[in-house]
Amino acid sequence: MSPLAAMIHHAIKTVIFDFDYTLADSSRGIIECISYALETMNIAPVSGEAVRRTIGMSLRETFTVLTSVDSPEHADEFSRLFISKADDVMVDSTELFDSARPTIRGLKELDFCLGIVSTKYRRRIEAVLARDGLLDGIDVIVGGEDVAQHKPDPEGLFKALDKLHTPCSGALYVGDSVVDAIVARRAGTPFVAVLSGTTPGDAFEEYQPLEVIDKLGDLPRVLSRLGAVT
Repeated sequence: MSPLAAMIHHAIKTVIFDFDYTLADSSRGIIECISYALETMNIAPVSGEAVRRTIGMSLRETFTVLTSVDSPEHADEFSRLFISKADDVMVDSTELFDSARPTIRGLKELDFCLGIVSTKYRRRIEAVLARDGLLDGIDVIVGGEDVAQHKPDPEGLFKALDKLHTPCSGALYVGDSVVDAIVARRAGTPFVAVLSGTTPGDAFEEYQPLEVIDKLGDLPRVLSRLGAVT
């Protein structure tokens, strides 16, 4: 066991999740919203694969990465159009991963505090969880509309931990992207990477995650190894 794991292994009773590509796949809706925004702005379309690589970024960053256009005004217009389309399609086109329900329910039965920190709007996350009967399993959700600074700034993670009365070292943050790894490092929160998104495992090496897991359903095994589940 690493020194960090030894230090925290009896303290962890809080798990904070990213949402997109960690708990759910909303890529179909995101691709549709981005395509709509770019077409409306008369900007050349981008591939679905390019879009998938931006999932988890803020809308402003997504626009810049996909178009190479460095214009706050254009980024704002892109964001407005994306959000207007997302109001119509995002919830219906978002599907929780098969392992999300048993993982959340299992951890709640073990008295874990659970949260979500995402750039996705909180109301959309709440709607997806309510639709699938999991909203009562999550103690706090911090979405894109709840923070002044989006990931990789740790503001959202700090807010969630504060609401759960949990110190940064007493939680795990679980995410699928390098952005999530940076958030955890800046917050001083142990990180577990899950390979359910588009980021390969070796991309996380420099961020020293506690573990890299293939799917969310492997998380209880990690917690058991740390001594948080007995």
